[in-house]
Amino acid sequence: MLGELGFTRCVTEHALYTRRRGKEEVIVDVYVDDLIITDARVEDINSFKGEMAAHFLMSDLNALSYHLGIEVRQGKEAFTLGQSTYASKLLERSDMAECKLWVTSMEERLKLTKANTTAKVDATLYRSIIGGLRYLVHTRSDIAFAMGYVSRFMKDPREDHWAVVKRLLRYVKGTVD
Repeated sequence: MLGELGFTRCVTEHALYTRRRGKEEVIVDVYVDDLIITDARVEDINSFKGEMAAHFLMSDLNALSYHLGIEVRQGKEAFTLGQSTYASKLLERSDMAECKLWVTSMEERLKLTKANTTAKVDATLYRSIIGGLRYLVHTRSDIAFAMGYVSRFMKDPREDHWAVVKRLLRYVKGTVD
């Protein structure tokens, strides 16, 4: 449908479409049945919304405030992205919502190995929490290194690996906002 309205699909990001008409450059991101629409001019956005409403029954949620677990705060000069709600849910899911806070994401010069003798931990839970942390990295680059490090042990997680994940979660708790 977007093609019929003059949009071109991005070669490298298949959910992204653009349309240029004079000074207008509408950019549309598609996720299932949700659209994020952006343009420098509100008139262009409203025009596109009118075109879509002519073909589909749709609701307009106005300015973007939340999308796929990412909170969007829009100001006059800038916008910020965050995932405090998502991070809090991740802490609850990992039974760490009431944990003590930690000021660093990982111990300095930490050395873990895949071959160790500590007890095994629930691999499904470990992988689930790592997956949640991977998604949290979208807005939290401060945890990227630690998250990547603990990701190495998803095949056979052990207690010492889980201890590092718990420390990372304590750091997230202390920096959730």
